[in-house]
Amino acid sequence: MPVYNNPIVLQRADPWVLKYQGEYYFTGSDPQYRTIAIRHSGTIDGLQSAEETVVWRHHESGPMSKYIWAPELHRIDGSWYIYFAAAEHEFEPSGLPTHRMYVLANDGDDPTRGSWIEKGQIRTPMDSFSLDATTEVIDGVQYLVWAQKDPAIEGNSNLYIARMKNPWTLQTRPVMLSAPEYDWECVDFKVNEGPAFLLHDDDVFLTYSASGTGVPYAMGLLRNKRGADFLDAGTWRKSAVPVFQTCARNGQYGPGHNSFTTSEDGTVDLMIYHARNYTDITGDPLFDPNRHARVGVVAWHGGSPDFSVPVPDTRWTPKDTQILPPDGGPRGGTPA
Repeated sequence: MPVYNNPIVLQRADPWVLKYQGEYYFTGSDPQYRTIAIRHSGTIDGLQSAEETVVWRHHESGPMSKYIWAPELHRIDGSWYIYFAAAEHEFEPSGLPTHRMYVLANDGDDPTRGSWIEKGQIRTPMDSFSLDATTEVIDGVQYLVWAQKDPAIEGNSNLYIARMKNPWTLQTRPVMLSAPEYDWECVDFKVNEGPAFLLHDDDVFLTYSASGTGVPYAMGLLRNKRGADFLDAGTWRKSAVPVFQTCARNGQYGPGHNSFTTSEDGTVDLMIYHARNYTDITGDPLFDPNRHARVGVVAWHGGSPDFSVPVPDTRWTPKDTQILPPDGGPRGGTPA
């Protein structure tokens, strides 16, 4: 099994890694929520010191001006796309932010170069708080899964799926796949968010994150089969228990909002996720910058993924809420 140094990137929550032509491309939420940046390396361990290129900045006002969250980089039909969420105002009367989902496109070969064009908002039938769009092309069909608030359902967000007409337009009406229902999904807030596809043989898995973004944050799992009607919620099976959660003995708290890739030789599935290594958070956890990107190995038992527990840190991490420069700050010291 490969062994990696954690964290792989400091102060980047909602981490997304795409392996393309042997190179790992990384993006995630910057702690000031103002920009979208990409770094890349031929190895997972090399991502921490890799140069970061800002490819898009928030607008000064309007719908894409605040809280740039959870960018994802995808390669679809020869073009690059970034899916992300952004807000216009601080909060709605309900107390939720005003996020909607947006798409950028780049027809170049290198996503850190060329022009990123704003394709606009992904419009859904409900004009409500929505975020964390992810996408997968399965058997030639592109699907979008995301988190959204239904005003008729108690809680912050549920998970929805739809087929895509093109990478920025829905083709079908959304179908709700999951809403917070178990106790572990409803700590602090009733939340299902941060979905990510994991394909293995004929199985299609969707991980997601639930509860508040502090220590209670944990991952859940939905499961289906290739060939099924993914828009039929009844074809999905949902785990009643979290599949990845806080591990105090390893000093890892609130892991979640993950993505998947493979090892350098392509033989091992890897999960990229964020977590903190302390519990004493002052104020809103969303504004504590030290959700660092980490990597774990996915094992397989009888066709089911085993995410084990978050592993201990082996690299230096900051001890306070100072926002580090893009190069990740000091390299010395001992693991936190």
